[in-house]
Order: sequence, then structure tokens, then C-alpha cells
Amino acid sequence: MSAYAGQQSRSIKALSEAQTQDLLAGKGMELAKAAELNGYPGPMHTLELAQALALSPAQQLATQTLMERHRADARRLGAELVEAERALDQAFMTRQIDTASLKGHTQRIAELQAALRASHLQTHLQQTALLSPQQIKRYAELRGYTVGSAPVVKPLSHTH
Repeated sequence: MSAYAGQQSRSIKALSEAQTQDLLAGKGMELAKAAELNGYPGPMHTLELAQALALSPAQQLATQTLMERHRADARRLGAELVEAERALDQAFMTRQIDTASLKGHTQRIAELQAALRASHLQTHLQQTALLSPQQIKRYAELRGYTVGSAPVVKPLSHTH
């Protein structure tokens, strides 16, 4: 039996219900792992650790604003990606697919995936610029990223 057995009843074959919901909710889905694990904090966890990081009121406000702006962008892109996957699925289901339309569908999906990942990564760049090197180091400690090796925390240029 195929590992795909049972998935043929999904509303969008390429996405599980959980993946669809995560995309629509603007969740991170590990899209910013390259930033997070290389010393670039994200706003959600920065807000969760606000007290331990001794964020100033201005930093808290800037972080909250960044998070809200990013979440709206991620939800918009996620909804567009879900719809692009739905369109590809429908094209196959209705046998209305050919080489040219396949290329168009997959290019659109790839563009949306890239835009969504870039949005998550860019948000980490912006968040990092809001923090001091000491706060960045403390964030890594609090998140457990210093076990076994110390992270390299360099002052960041604010010209992102």
C-alpha cells in the first residue's frame, strides 16, 4: 500500500489540513530556521521573552508592530499559496492540465513559497536590528542555542 493512501480525499492533495491551517494562520512552519539558529531572533519569541530580555517599552512596541505587520503579510501570502495549490489540484482533477499550464501553476507556487519564506526571514532581520548584542546573546541562551557551542553574535548594521 502506498504511503499516500487516504490522501486522495484531501481537499488539496498536496497540503494536509494542518499545513493548510498553518499557512492561513501565518505560522512560521520553520521557514525562518536559517535566521533563528544563526543568531537572528524572531518577534514572537522576543515578545514571549520580553521581561527576561529587559526590552524597553519602545522595543516592545516596535516588536509588537513588526509582529502584527509580519503576521498580516504571512497570512496574505499563505492564503495565496493555498489558493495556488488548490488551482493546481483542480487542473489535475478536471484533466485541464498541460505542459504550459503546469509550468504556470508551479512557477506561481514557487514564487509564493519564496515570498513567504523571505517574509519570515526578513522579519528576523528587522527584529534583530531592534535588539542590542547583549539581548541577542541572552535570547540565544534563553532559547537553548548556546548548549555545546556559543553563538556568534556580531553587531548588525541597521541598513537592511
